[in-house]
Amino acid sequence: MPSDRPIIVVGCPRSGTTMLQLMLHAHPRIAIPPETRFVLAAYRERREFGDLTVADNRRALARRIVDRRETRFCDLGLDAEDIVERIAAAPGTLGSVLGTIFQQYAARFGKPRWGDKRPAYLHNVDLLLRLFPDAQFINIVRDGRDCVASLKEMSWHRKDIYATVASWARAVDDARRAARRLGPAQWHELRYEDLVADPHGKLTELCAYLGEDYDPAMAEPSAVARIAVPSFKTWHARTHSAVTTERVQSWQSRLTAEEIALCEAALGSRLQANGYELSRKVRPAPAELLRYGWTAVPQRFIPARRGLSRAASRLRRDEGLAHLPATVLPQRSAPDRRVDAG
Repeated sequence: MPSDRPIIVVGCPRSGTTMLQLMLHAHPRIAIPPETRFVLAAYRERREFGDLTVADNRRALARRIVDRRETRFCDLGLDAEDIVERIAAAPGTLGSVLGTIFQQYAARFGKPRWGDKRPAYLHNVDLLLRLFPDAQFINIVRDGRDCVASLKEMSWHRKDIYATVASWARAVDDARRAARRLGPAQWHELRYEDLVADPHGKLTELCAYLGEDYDPAMAEPSAVARIAVPSFKTWHARTHSAVTTERVQSWQSRLTAEEIALCEAALGSRLQANGYELSRKVRPAPAELLRYGWTAVPQRFIPARRGLSRAASRLRRDEGLAHLPATVLPQRSAPDRRVDAG
């Protein structure tokens, strides 16, 4: 029987999450929108809106989502007033409020299955599970040296080299914890390098995990890039081209010898555990490792802080968050099935 479980794409920034989003969006049954900014914000601000079993409170939350440009609701191509009314008629949980938006994005393309993509979700798996308990997660892993090299070149990236290296370590560690907790029924991991080398084979395996039939259109994500990647995101320009292996191991020319040494000293065991070989050409200076160590220290306390947060939520009896089947309202207009929509 076809599945309708939410699909959540995660990974370290610049690891191929957008390419994977487009591959999934190219499937005839699946719609994954451009990256939004309202799920985590709505969770943090949920108590501002009171009891969400009250329709007026859901309507107020909906207005917060659709009216604020920083939520990126404007990138979804949906009618804001229609969404507000659908949310007011939805079941009274935060997961249902958010799920209604994604369901309507999928309906825009005449598709039954929806999901979401954002690298930050990798560090908030517990939160996503509270909202969407039956979600299926897909984690894409890329060589940490390539991620660091790519992040360095992003205009929006503000971290120094030490924090950038630490962010990949944190992504790997959080993914490892999530994989142990969820198991193969809810967690699927694939490497960027394997995906671009054999897109048909790896996407066939991914579809088996999702309970879907593989469609060859998934291996040509550039065909839907104009729909699902906002034009202002110029750093995703490569998504408009064919899938290629040309960026694999590009760190060899994009990082300095000192940066490679730092990456391999700090990330060595994690790189090898994920199947990446070390060059071992240069050892970093002790001062470089010390600076990295001071930067990475705060990351080690994050799991403990999350545990305390979960315990606090249980004490507050913070229940009633999970997504529930939505009330069906008639469409205002026919679903947008055009490839050039958007």
